[in-house]
Amino acid sequence: MEINVLLKKSVAGIILPFLLIAESVSQDISVLSLDKAVEIALQNNRLLNIKKLQVNEKEQKVTESRIKYLPVVGLGGSYQYNTSLPSISIEKGRFGQLPLGGMIIPLPAIDEIIEVGSHNVYNAGVSLYQPVSQLGKINAGVRITETELEIAKNEYDKAALQIRQGVEKLYFGLLISEKKIEEAELKLLLAETRLADAEIAVKAGKATESGMFGLSAAAADEEQNLLKLQIEHEDLTAGLLHLTGLNPDTRLTLLPPEEDYLLADPFPAGSSAIPDIENNKDLKNAGLTRLMADYAIKAAKFSYLPDIGLLGGYTYQEGTDIYPRNNAFIGASVQWNLQDVLTNRTVQRQRSLSRLQAEENLINTREQVNRDIAAAMRRIRQAEELIKVAAKVCDYRSADLRIHTDKRRSGLNLEADLLSARAAMARAEADLFAARMNHRIALTELEILTGNYREQAAHLPAGHSRMAPAVQP
Repeated sequence: MEINVLLKKSVAGIILPFLLIAESVSQDISVLSLDKAVEIALQNNRLLNIKKLQVNEKEQKVTESRIKYLPVVGLGGSYQYNTSLPSISIEKGRFGQLPLGGMIIPLPAIDEIIEVGSHNVYNAGVSLYQPVSQLGKINAGVRITETELEIAKNEYDKAALQIRQGVEKLYFGLLISEKKIEEAELKLLLAETRLADAEIAVKAGKATESGMFGLSAAAADEEQNLLKLQIEHEDLTAGLLHLTGLNPDTRLTLLPPEEDYLLADPFPAGSSAIPDIENNKDLKNAGLTRLMADYAIKAAKFSYLPDIGLLGGYTYQEGTDIYPRNNAFIGASVQWNLQDVLTNRTVQRQRSLSRLQAEENLINTREQVNRDIAAAMRRIRQAEELIKVAAKVCDYRSADLRIHTDKRRSGLNLEADLLSARAAMARAEADLFAARMNHRIALTELEILTGNYREQAAHLPAGHSRMAPAVQP
């Protein structure tokens, strides 16, 4: 029997380390700061990679448009084998007669057949065409592609903003959730302590069983509330892991943000200055869309002009005797499609209507941004008021907890009284923490709306934007 017990212990000692290693591999523990979480999210996000590729695509499109300034160069060549060659027949005396020494010599003296060319014919050449009258239209096209590139860059920055703020909100949401769970655990412990005290009182005959049902229900309520908070915490964790691209089985340990980051306030409440919104990404894109419509109208006006250009080239051929072997040429070309002149009127009307739409969109975007800024500043002021009140509650709860702690050490109160004070303190701390987090989120939204987002890590790519409402405490 002792041998079997020792054998089982030996086997367990060998297997247990491997099980622990397997568990640690399947569930990595990652300690994250806010900056690190943002950095990982920006590196792993698929949407941001797509936006970056779109920027690269627009850069190539700008290069393509600029190439149209250059002359159009054409290279060509051919080879031909002729089974039958062309010929020139000159009959006898075609060019008259030549008297010579009393003799009359016909020119030519006999019928002549002259073959022109050869069986093998080669030719090659290069031609150049430089547009002249359409340079204005080409320039407008280049400006349009450059504007599209600027829009793509702003979209990239906006996507990066959305990712950064999304990580920030999930990060703060998890920190708030952890505080709430801490409070809920203390409340559950308090409810269980009161229930245990009631059971002791019933056994001692100092209370009836009817009061225990209410305490049992209260304990069950606290347990249910704790479970809800744990589920919410799991959902927030899954969201953060998905946004950062980490392993779904990773267990996160979040570091609290620095005090300076939470207290920073580039737009103090009560300031009468109106924030500058010209750096807002949506507003910039709306203005660029209007500018692109202006360029499109300008390009349509150049379409009325005929296509005038200069041309030149060089050709070489061998095998056809009636043409020179080397030939260089230069000239001009004029083309004018009158049907395009007629249809261009409708094109101009369409582009004018597009320009009016872009103007309306710019005005609407500006109004929306102003409304969003007003809402963000209002949330900042509200959060600051909540912080002041929550800080007062924390001070009072801290003093109350010290009194209950001293009483408990002196045996003047029960364990339940101390737990109640600790739970109330945890609640006050959670409320203060949530108020400070929501203040930071509202401030971040304002910074993003005004294009003044404060980078916390210099090595991170530029880009941010606003997303969902702030986490509610």
